[in-house]
Amino acid sequence: MSDSPKTDFIREIIAADLASGKHETTITRFPPEPNGYLHLGHARAICLNFGIAQENAAVGARCHLRFDDTNPEKEEVEYVESIKADVKWLGFDWGDNLFYASDYFEFYYDCAVHLIKNGLAYVDEQTAEQIKETRGNLTVPGTPSPWRDRSVEENLELFAKMRAGGFEEGAAVLRAKIDMASPNIVLRDPVIYRVLKAEHHNTGDAWCLYPMYDFAHPLEDAHEHITHSLCTLEFEIHRPFYDWVIENCPVPAKPRQIEFSRLNFTYTVMSKRKLLTLVKEGHVAGWDDPRMPTLSGARRRGIPAIAIRKLCEKTGITKFQGITDIAQLEFEIRDHLNAAAPRRMGVIDPLKLIIENFPAGQSEDIELDNHPKDPAMGSRQVALSRELWIEADDFMEVPEKKYFRLGPGRHVRLRGGYIVKCTGFEKDASGKITEVRCEYLPGTRGADAPEGVECRAAIHWVSAEHGVEAEVRLYDRLFTAEDPDAAEGGFVSVINPDSLKTIRAYVEPAAANAAPEEVYQFERLGYFVADRHDHQPGTKPVFNRTIGLRDSWAKK
Repeated sequence: MSDSPKTDFIREIIAADLASGKHETTITRFPPEPNGYLHLGHARAICLNFGIAQENAAVGARCHLRFDDTNPEKEEVEYVESIKADVKWLGFDWGDNLFYASDYFEFYYDCAVHLIKNGLAYVDEQTAEQIKETRGNLTVPGTPSPWRDRSVEENLELFAKMRAGGFEEGAAVLRAKIDMASPNIVLRDPVIYRVLKAEHHNTGDAWCLYPMYDFAHPLEDAHEHITHSLCTLEFEIHRPFYDWVIENCPVPAKPRQIEFSRLNFTYTVMSKRKLLTLVKEGHVAGWDDPRMPTLSGARRRGIPAIAIRKLCEKTGITKFQGITDIAQLEFEIRDHLNAAAPRRMGVIDPLKLIIENFPAGQSEDIELDNHPKDPAMGSRQVALSRELWIEADDFMEVPEKKYFRLGPGRHVRLRGGYIVKCTGFEKDASGKITEVRCEYLPGTRGADAPEGVECRAAIHWVSAEHGVEAEVRLYDRLFTAEDPDAAEGGFVSVINPDSLKTIRAYVEPAAANAAPEEVYQFERLGYFVADRHDHQPGTKPVFNRTIGLRDSWAKK
């Protein structure tokens, strides 16, 4: 992470407010709705809100984690817990500042009563379809509801009836009384309360009347004395209503809403509704499937949190909506793991190699560095035996030009060990290579090739006797289209059929004993993580491919 002070238009506003004395401190909030798992698009908002609090800690700044749980039909405790875990995994902590919008339900209700008493809200008994039809459009003003001019007394009575369960769902709503001819459609008497006879994860069945998000959000901010309410650009059109609520309700503070561009990526979808579709229709194995662009999915895939934070820092905070190439995140992943991940050997497309002049039943310990550029990571012993597993593509019956690995009569070095010469091979009835035979050259372990022996490559290997069979899941991008949302057949039509391949592999014992979530570079193959749920040391290891050593999509 950069040590230089971060700067952007939001931080400049906050610095000016502190310098002028408008605010003595800064209070931000990250306010997710617990109706799904957090995704990569949320990372910018998390890093911004918590980051600003950290940067201004000297003046007592803080960031609240607040759940905007005003819609019991879509919210679940599972989502609440996943959000808390993801924010902490990303590297942030809210301390004692954990809040729920549902804790303020009585406050919202009192504010609504205040609006009614001041002639600024009314109970409307039109259907949802009628309200939509009379809202107008960008060129046609809205039509006032026939209930718009009800008396204060009647509205108070009806609103109390709504709270008491006297209306069925959809039979009545409470609307703010603003301007049905406003050029901003959001201000055309928006609905601020509706009847929902649903169990709430936090308040149970205490309420059957719930505030709309646009009404509750500014009140939550004000109730918590938020100084700067930072939202993504889609909320810009809602800011006039945000300010209207603050100005017309009895609130203890007046927060300022500021919008910034959200983080979008190529080859992904960021809509919770679409992510839920992927889960419910079985296109993925769950919200934390390593192919999902959720933070939980990223964690399970072995993507380091610091790579996401670095990307957020580099892409910055702007007012301009754009799309970030997913390759930029992949670069940050490789850049971090190249330095941080210990090396291990694993073979994911096994081909048997027999060293015919190596004594059967014997082995030699080979010492290998855990990292080629970091001596502090130490070394490990790997057993070399007569029979090994190598990658199938490290042998070619008829070698192509510039292919320097094994072929008939060719030499190659076994990583950390001897140079071997291919003496023969076997095929099955279909013509597939099933076994390669070779001889090792004595005296070449850790030494240069003898004069007259051409050896221009080294290959990794795993002892067939000492290695451990593993399940390896080869994950790739979930979508084949750069913009899945624009696909003619819908985003589901461009799901990558090769986004997951589960294979049998072999790994050295030091990899098999990995702790869940430990990431290694399997030499020459890429970065792999021990699955946080399915991998347990002492049992058959399970690894997920985090990312390859190179961008395999660069030419596509």
